Amino acid sequence: MKFLSALLLLALSPTQTVAFAPANNHAVVSAAPSSTSLQMGPPTPESLLTETYGEGSRKYRRTVYTHNEWVKHRSSDRFIRNISSMYNSGVYKSLGREVFATTAIATFLVVFNALTGGYTDFDGVQHEAIISSLPQLTLPLTPFTLLSPSLGLLLVFRTNSSYGRWDEARKFWGLNINHTRDLNRMATAWYGHDGIPVDPTLRAEHLRQVSLMTWAFVRSMKRHLSPPAEDEEAYVAELNARLAPEQAQAMIDAAHRPNRALYDLSVAIDRLPMHFMRKNAINKNLSIFEDTLGGSERLLSSPVPLFYSRHTARFLSTWLLLLPFAMYEPFKGSWNHVMEIPAIALASLFLFGIEELATQLEEPFTILPMQGFCDKIGANCDEIVGWRGQGLDE
Repeated sequence: MKFLSALLLLALSPTQTVAFAPANNHAVVSAAPSSTSLQMGPPTPESLLTETYGEGSRKYRRTVYTHNEWVKHRSSDRFIRNISSMYNSGVYKSLGREVFATTAIATFLVVFNALTGGYTDFDGVQHEAIISSLPQLTLPLTPFTLLSPSLGLLLVFRTNSSYGRWDEARKFWGLNINHTRDLNRMATAWYGHDGIPVDPTLRAEHLRQVSLMTWAFVRSMKRHLSPPAEDEEAYVAELNARLAPEQAQAMIDAAHRPNRALYDLSVAIDRLPMHFMRKNAINKNLSIFEDTLGGSERLLSSPVPLFYSRHTARFLSTWLLLLPFAMYEPFKGSWNHVMEIPAIALASLFLFGIEELATQLEEPFTILPMQGFCDKIGANCDEIVGWRGQGLDE
């Protein structure tokens, strides 16, 4: 059972989840500014009643850390804070039916075995069995002890693979952020060549188009990776607000919107008056965008093999549903074995919680703050193309 204890400690550790879904952040972390009505961060008071857990709460797990959040994250009272917020945890609330099932079995077992094997009343008086014709229901603990390492390995592989998917998705967006800056920096610094006079008005328009199409690509990629019901309306509104009507409509009507945005970005780059070698260097960033887009599509369309996830869930469910029968004798020191009931409830909560964390992380895009990334990229690109370039520094 040492391995089971280690798993319970893993589930209790706040550092495993706080960076993605802080359980008690509803009132302390402010939402990041966004150009749409879809905000990052904690839910608003109006939505607390209906979206504190489940699929609807995923948009509130898009946590962006700054120095203030890191100070709180590593503060000395984090253990007490996370233990005290267990009742508010959306992950734990999602496990209500599973925990109820195992706890109900444990409760039934304690009552049934008291009726068939005798019980002790509140005065400490031992009573004979009320139903002596039926045997008590128990199982040996040894099979569960032998299976614990196998179950633990399955859960570890499950969580590691899911976290790896989240980490890969976050790195894709990190590449987008880095290379959008790189693209706009090079376009701004290299604008013009061969001493040809630069028209400031034309330069500003050309670079504005590069910035806009860069933002349009990442915003289209965000929409491509988001549920239509959540993001379609905001996406259309943002494109109509920032792009020319014909540009916006062409992108909205495209079968593959990120590809259309990359095409428009390629056209904007091709219009820049600069040496073709420099344009080639800028266009290398577009190949990286294609890679991040393709990698993200791979993660979205290909889950962890379903037979692996299903076997892990079946193994865990069977193990926990039968565990009360094996834990009956170890709790004989408590009054009528009654302490088995809360013990089984906690064990179920934490072990099912590990599997739930893996399931929540497996599809990473609806818990990544992609809207914040897009807004950040748009603001950075607009700033970069506003800097003075060659021939304008005098």
